[in-house]
Amino acid sequence: MAKQVINIGTTANDGTGDPLRTAFDKVNDNFTELYTDDAGDVGSIIAGTGISVDQATGDVTVSVATDGIDFDKLGAEFTTSSAVTTALDFSAAQIFTKTMTADTTFTYSNVGVGMVKDFILTGAFVPTFPAGTKTVAGTYDGSVSNLIQIVAVASGDYWMSISKAQ
Repeated sequence: MAKQVINIGTTANDGTGDPLRTAFDKVNDNFTELYTDDAGDVGSIIAGTGISVDQATGDVTVSVATDGIDFDKLGAEFTTSSAVTTALDFSAAQIFTKTMTADTTFTYSNVGVGMVKDFILTGAFVPTFPAGTKTVAGTYDGSVSNLIQIVAVASGDYWMSISKAQ
């Protein structure tokens, strides 16, 4: 059904508009159409920058323009640092810090393939990382600050490189 417009006349009470019953019949018809629709249909989308519509299926694709995401739009897991005890929650921060006061076993959580996290670790004790963590460069030196970068390359497969402060 096409939208039914109520004729309100030229001026108030001039007698040229729809009678009250006709006007409210149009209102009811318009609302009935809205309420019986499954609410999943989109009548039309105007494609513009970053939006495309598949005319055959009606699927809408929204894309981000090149360089469309800047630092201010990134989530906390990419823009903050966090002191940790033993758990490195990859969704919580980009940079983790810890000064060990004893030998420490660390854990990872909320890891996604391709995530890279930085861990600044100090303390003359032995750090232990989860199974599947391979040291691909450097060695830990507890007498200085160490920048440890952890890359998740697959589920349970982490590559770690260690750099020391000079």
